[in-house]
Amino acid sequence: MELSFILNELGEDRENYFNAVSPPIMQSSNFTFKTVTQLRQAMADEFETNLYSRGQNPTLNILRKKLAALDGAGDALVFSSGIGAISVPLLSLLQVGDHVIAVKNPYSWTLKLFNEFLPKFGITTTFIDGTVFDNFEKAVKPETRLIYLESPNTFSYELQDIKKIAGFARARGIMTMIDNSYCSPLYQQPISMGIDLVAQSATKYIGGHSDVVAGVLTGSKELIRQIFDHEFMNLGPAISPHSAWLMLRGLRTLPLRLQRSFESTKIITQWLNSHEAIQQVIWPFDPAFKQSQLACEQMQGCGGLFSFTLKNTSFANIEAFCNHLQHILLAVSWGGHESLILPSIASIAEPEYKPGDERHQLIRMYVGLEDPQYLINDLQQAFNKLKL
Repeated sequence: MELSFILNELGEDRENYFNAVSPPIMQSSNFTFKTVTQLRQAMADEFETNLYSRGQNPTLNILRKKLAALDGAGDALVFSSGIGAISVPLLSLLQVGDHVIAVKNPYSWTLKLFNEFLPKFGITTTFIDGTVFDNFEKAVKPETRLIYLESPNTFSYELQDIKKIAGFARARGIMTMIDNSYCSPLYQQPISMGIDLVAQSATKYIGGHSDVVAGVLTGSKELIRQIFDHEFMNLGPAISPHSAWLMLRGLRTLPLRLQRSFESTKIITQWLNSHEAIQQVIWPFDPAFKQSQLACEQMQGCGGLFSFTLKNTSFANIEAFCNHLQHILLAVSWGGHESLILPSIASIAEPEYKPGDERHQLIRMYVGLEDPQYLINDLQQAFNKLKL
């Protein structure tokens, strides 16, 4: 299925809504039926019917079809946040006594889910360095039910060999799930490599305009339906029709925005690599990145997210650099039109800072849609005010 067809035509039955180019926002909580028999049938199968927008909705259904097709999946569910797209399937698939193997240092709320929430239900997790395949073999237990990946990580960019791990898990009857937020479906397709479930924060590139919070889960129709019929409908994490429409709008320009961000990041990382104030640039497509070959093998590209460290790694120097930026915004998240900066020290107090801990030194930058020279000029004026 061609990308242009998915983004511009799939699921859009324009003759049903006055041949409008842009799909309508079906801002309705409820849907009516002409007979009790029709109502009964809808109540018996909310997955395939528009009954009540806690489940399905016409605007949302257009989005679902596109998102599933982008991932090469059987179906999709859309959530009101990225962590919702991670939490709900785990609650659906795991039971008391199950064991999970997860890569270390995942997204912070995913870490809380594994460390603080799932143990309440008797579910344990072993965290491993996922860059080394043997660690998966060593961590497997008889009760291992799921392997959870995040490739690349969204701060330090560790990758896992997705195809090899998926084959290893499938041979042992272990399910696999990955957070694919960094790459988006355009630059990495984990399902084609054997992964069972793919989650992503649609707040990022899918929305693309920093005005909607959402998450996406894709997988086989059977798995998606199982999750929908139980935990999804009980917990109620559905997205609003208006938010679904905003994501449809975002999809129209997704390839252009990703390509612009990717190309600008190449320019900016090359410039940073030669700067006297920089100790290290960490980006999967940097030739010096330790897993660059794997990145080129399983990723078709990436957006504008990378990290770097300063030569002067004092807490005050890192903070001063970020405070001196005038156009690159200090904020969390990424994937919108605006460029952002986020230092690791934003999550800790100064007495907790460990100068020798590289993760504490990291400064994450997202390159948006601005002209790259405009961003370089902002970085340079901030460097000019530092002690090197």
